[in-house]
Amino acid sequence: MIKKFFAPFIAILECITKYFKAFVFLLIVAVLIFSTREPKQHPNLARIHLKGAIVDSAMLRTQIEDLRNYPSLQGVLLVIDSPGGAVGASVEMADLIKELASTMPVVVHTEGIMASGSYYAGVYASKIYANRGALIGSIGVLFNGANLQELFKKIGYEPQIIAAGEYKEIDAYYRDWTQKERAYIQNLIQEEYQTFITDVAKARNLELKDSSKFAEGRVFNAAKAKELGLIDDVISRNQAIDKLKELAQVEEALWLEKSSWQGYLDSLVESTLSRMLGSMLGVGLQ
Repeated sequence: MIKKFFAPFIAILECITKYFKAFVFLLIVAVLIFSTREPKQHPNLARIHLKGAIVDSAMLRTQIEDLRNYPSLQGVLLVIDSPGGAVGASVEMADLIKELASTMPVVVHTEGIMASGSYYAGVYASKIYANRGALIGSIGVLFNGANLQELFKKIGYEPQIIAAGEYKEIDAYYRDWTQKERAYIQNLIQEEYQTFITDVAKARNLELKDSSKFAEGRVFNAAKAKELGLIDDVISRNQAIDKLKELAQVEEALWLEKSSWQGYLDSLVESTLSRMLGSMLGVGLQ
């Protein structure tokens, strides 16, 4: 009975372990082969994207590192449409964008959602814009856990665990947290939250003492986000591009273009990772 219950999950994990790394390797090889056939470009502007659940910073890092091959670049448009994700990855992305913005203007635009971890990721951009239908904010931190104790009782499954360290079983799925564990988690999450709001306040020139107005996990429409100082203006994508051209001192935009094949592979890897791992996040900015 127990084996039948867990069989689908085990099969999925085995498939990922067995084939996913090979799949990604083949995609990388294909990208390298096809990208070498592209004509030499001399762009002055580039687009990079942050879409879907944030699992790690690898996709954004790859896009930014690719920009180094084009010394003619003078500015970057970062398009964000993401509900957030893992804490560490969001912080790493924020640092990557901060470093990039120190070398050239980086303008963020969102027409969907720029919330929690994805807001963190883009907070150090030179300017942040959104269209009037976008949702911004959700500045907060959560810790996901599950207590499957009652389910295990019903199916007759009783785990046997030996652990060393008072808090080692904090992520245990077979029992509820103790009061000490709950207090420890709350303190940990509060520390992460404090780091989050401090970085936002510093990057956006906001008063930390006003964090109850712009944070606390609330989501705002674009107009309210502008009023609170979370974004610079409510404008369209084309208008954001015009702002980027002004900052980059570019009269005619010459965009860095990916081949259709490379763009397709990037989208495929990104969507696959988001769907497979997005729901498995533990501590997250969501």
